[in-house]
Amino acid sequence: MRPLLVLLLTQVLGAEVKFPAAYPPTNDIAIDNLVPVKMRDGVNLYADVYRPAKPGKYPVIVCRTPYSTERYPNAYAAAVYFAQRGFVYVYQDVRGRHESEGKWEPFRNDIEDGYDTIEWAAAQAWSNGKVGMDGGSYLGHVQWRAAMAKPPHLVAIVPRVASVSLYHDWITLNGGWRLSFNFGWGPVRQESRIMQNTGPHTLSGVNGISFEKMQWHLPLYDMQALAGRNAQFYRDWIEHPDYDAYWKKINAEEVFDQINVPVYTMGGWFDIFSQGTLRGYAGMSKRGPTEAVRKKSRMLIGPWGHGSSQKFGEIDFGPHAHVDENAAALRFFDYWLKGKDDGIDKEPPVTLFVMGKGIWRQENEYPLARTQYKKMYFHSGGNANTRFGDGKLSWDAPAANAKADTYRYDPANPVPSVGGNNCCGTPTPAGPMDQRVIEKRSDVLVYTSEVLEKDIEVTGPVKVVLHASSDSLDTDFVAKLVDVFPDGRAISVAEGIMRARYRQGTDKPALLKPGEVYEFTIDMVGTSNAFLKGHRLQVDVTSSHFPQFDRNPNTGETFGRSTKVKVATNTVHHAGARASHIVLPVIPE
Repeated sequence: MRPLLVLLLTQVLGAEVKFPAAYPPTNDIAIDNLVPVKMRDGVNLYADVYRPAKPGKYPVIVCRTPYSTERYPNAYAAAVYFAQRGFVYVYQDVRGRHESEGKWEPFRNDIEDGYDTIEWAAAQAWSNGKVGMDGGSYLGHVQWRAAMAKPPHLVAIVPRVASVSLYHDWITLNGGWRLSFNFGWGPVRQESRIMQNTGPHTLSGVNGISFEKMQWHLPLYDMQALAGRNAQFYRDWIEHPDYDAYWKKINAEEVFDQINVPVYTMGGWFDIFSQGTLRGYAGMSKRGPTEAVRKKSRMLIGPWGHGSSQKFGEIDFGPHAHVDENAAALRFFDYWLKGKDDGIDKEPPVTLFVMGKGIWRQENEYPLARTQYKKMYFHSGGNANTRFGDGKLSWDAPAANAKADTYRYDPANPVPSVGGNNCCGTPTPAGPMDQRVIEKRSDVLVYTSEVLEKDIEVTGPVKVVLHASSDSLDTDFVAKLVDVFPDGRAISVAEGIMRARYRQGTDKPALLKPGEVYEFTIDMVGTSNAFLKGHRLQVDVTSSHFPQFDRNPNTGETFGRSTKVKVATNTVHHAGARASHIVLPVIPE
């Protein structure tokens, strides 16, 4: 067990965190295949049960998947891992998928089915009555849904790279529709009971049309027909572009104060669901119903995409960047399900990777209590277009007569996606990527600071406050926080999008009055990046990020029904009370 003093010194001094290795496997295992688990409506969901071979009562981990418990390489690696270390691992196909009965409808049945599966597991002869949940991505989403139902025997959950709000973390970001992921994950791969073997990039649709070309199709509503698909759930998603009752009923954020189990969220700064990782921990640590839940929930977030890695995008973060997620989860399950005193309850609850410095650090909370939120303002002489323009980023507010910047956003020629927070569908790589290739475009405004004379650490939630106008009824605004290296590379570290009609909230859509100046707050989720001496800070502003997000047609029509597009002239203002800026969570030395 690591002494508390060492942990506190780690936090204060910024020394590298040492992750304890998992203890070796100690159990032979037995496997019960295709075990029926009856749901309250009589539908059987089938699970494979991995358990220690020696008879006895053991703590149980439930994992529920739409991807099959056995059809894909390493599908059951975690099941073997935990069973060999003294847990029963119930690995179940969700409703309507692979071996399980019922109708497949993503997300909609996971509250009740999760509850029923957990209570079934607790009642089995091999169970000691304590149940946890494990898994990443969809396998993490279902944990939040099950916890919303408050099953009596659920003790702890470990959602990895997962959303808490399907609407805010998966389907959209600030109202911007995640086109490549929603389409590539949804009707392309998930319509049938057995997941399609053809991945999005190799899909050849009707008349041989490629996946990449499909994404240009309008209207969005009938795009899936080009792939030969007819998924009702995808039509439902498009028919509910606002945050309404359809989405609220499956949003764990609405009921953080009722989720009475500690949560260990794991994720990556560049994961598509990073918002779920961050807001899941922050929500439970602040709004959990008991002191134990608030203080003993945890978060681990690294420089990763959709799972732990050493290199992501164009950056190699070093061999220590990769973490054994199973080993981290094991300590949490040992403590909560076995009652093992492994010291995890005495450690700071937040472990995060500070990019730039290349270190892991433990903290007592997120966002960090010592954060100083500082504004950096956008300046220009009216020509911030491209990285060769006159856009500047400064701690000083601009003059009262500062000129505005204007650009044309043409949905027929959108800014292509280069890196960012995505996975599983976009034709271009995700992660930290050099933005210079798109900073040559006149529809990208670039604001760059002077060369830094000392390091500046930015850790926490980031937002851009944009004072802007458009000649259209609706449009998008995209912002990226960029680390400019001495060699000129402009590496993106955080990003966000705002669909203009949702400036008052995703549940309060309102079209623009052409020419009127509005304040748009662009949530860029969060990051932890040290901008080092000799580097520059930079913010890029534009109106498209395609195909990661759909192209706003600028027409103001009902979402998903537009067949035509309109060129928008968008203006970013700097002067006086309209001083556009980025708010940075600066961590003092």
